[in-house]
Amino acid sequence: MRIISRKQLRNCWIQHPKSEASLKEWYNITSRANWQKPSDVTDTFKRSRYIGDDRFIFNIKRDAFRLVVHINFMTQIVYIRFVGTHAEYDKIDAKTV
Repeated sequence: MRIISRKQLRNCWIQHPKSEASLKEWYNITSRANWQKPSDVTDTFKRSRYIGDDRFIFNIKRDAFRLVVHINFMTQIVYIRFVGTHAEYDKIDAKTV
């Protein structure tokens, strides 16, 4: 999968250093994946959740951080829509961000 954009992940781990290892692990696994359908994502990341419209929420670092992405399975592109703390996540609508 091609991930757009890693810069958002980097900005998060600069602001929240405790997230760095977990976000890098997510990036490494995802960039090597070849997901074809939503269940492929949730099979890879058991703690992820599909919320419809090819959007997924990932729990990062034991629920301390959240990552929301949109995946275009045909083009194999993952668009990062949000990454931040659980408290920041509570202030957004994951279906529209």
